[in-house]
Amino acid sequence: MTLPPIREWWPHLSDEARDELIESGSPHLGESVREEIRTITGAVVGMQEELSSEDVEYARKHLKPGD
Repeated sequence: MTLPPIREWWPHLSDEARDELIESGSPHLGESVREEIRTITGAVVGMQEELSSEDVEYARKHLKPGD
């Protein structure tokens, strides 16, 4: 399973999921974040999926929708 590109799902992710992802300090995605990504994209996101350093940088730069 491959994580879809962050640009496809980040703008649609809930504030709670964004906070969880950024504040966790881990590149691994929590269950609620994985479920939101699945709902948004239709992709199956496995437990071992993790954000790349580029994804983390993108997320930090785009904390709020429209950033």
